[in-house]
Amino acid sequence: MIIQRMTTLQSSHSTDMSPLHGVAQLTHLGVIKIEGEDAAKFIHGQLTQDFSLLDLHTARLAAYCSPKGRVLASFVGFKRGPDEILLICSRDLLAATLKRLSMFVLRAKARLQDASDLFQIYGLAGDATKNIAQGEALTGATGEFDEGVLVNLHPSQGMLRQLYVLPTGAPAPAGATLSLETWQWGEVQSGVATVTSAVVDAYVPQMLNYESVGAVNFKKGCYPGQEVVARSQFRGTLKRRAALAHAEVTMAPGDEIFTAEDDSQPVATVVQAAPAPAGGFDAIISGQVSAMEGAALHLKTSDGAALHLLPLPYPLLEDI
Repeated sequence: MIIQRMTTLQSSHSTDMSPLHGVAQLTHLGVIKIEGEDAAKFIHGQLTQDFSLLDLHTARLAAYCSPKGRVLASFVGFKRGPDEILLICSRDLLAATLKRLSMFVLRAKARLQDASDLFQIYGLAGDATKNIAQGEALTGATGEFDEGVLVNLHPSQGMLRQLYVLPTGAPAPAGATLSLETWQWGEVQSGVATVTSAVVDAYVPQMLNYESVGAVNFKKGCYPGQEVVARSQFRGTLKRRAALAHAEVTMAPGDEIFTAEDDSQPVATVVQAAPAPAGGFDAIISGQVSAMEGAALHLKTSDGAALHLLPLPYPLLEDI
């Protein structure tokens, strides 16, 4: 499950020089709302995570896959009430995802809608975050706060981060303004990729390290692509993984990455990228483990800008 203990977090009152402090309005995200007595049962059968046992205090990170096991969308999902689930995803692929999910409702007592206009989404980081869990902060813990719901995200640069989902028209949360650009850099630094339209249908979940960040439950029942996802995990070593990288030039999702020795075939692609506060761009890339472990990597061509790999902020899962 997504809940994990955060043992390296900075205090919410940290005085360090991290840029990850403040409140950002996340206009690039949208909301799918599922209502009805079969809401949890329905979405449980569609996504890589367990929603049948989801309580009111826990969020799930999950992927929606094609029958071939390729990720069509990624979500942070949580219950807003006993029969209401909200799925937060990239706004640019929400319409297509909603249309596809709606095709499979059939006789289930569940209603799906684009609820993006009904909610406003903020990202809270560092000293702007709120306390919603006793003791150590828990990734995936949720809690009501004023009129909205807070969700603890994976930390970034040692800083606690939260999603804050509020009804439209509710007062914005207090805190210093954090630019969307800096928030998106923090997303990259967390190592947890959000799938967008530029890379839709390109990766099985393990190519994004989703099994290592709590987005795949290998014990749950069937969902689209389950056989491919399970086979990728249990039959042999995973050959493609996600990593963090830095370049001194602009990077964008979908950019291809080559080795200096071979310009005929890319060995990796950029999944998600953002400007780094100190200059250049940081990115989550997905590629061949063998190439990323030993070869010099270059952006777009074999003699393009050099990429430098950065350490992941979490260990890769070796066993289930």
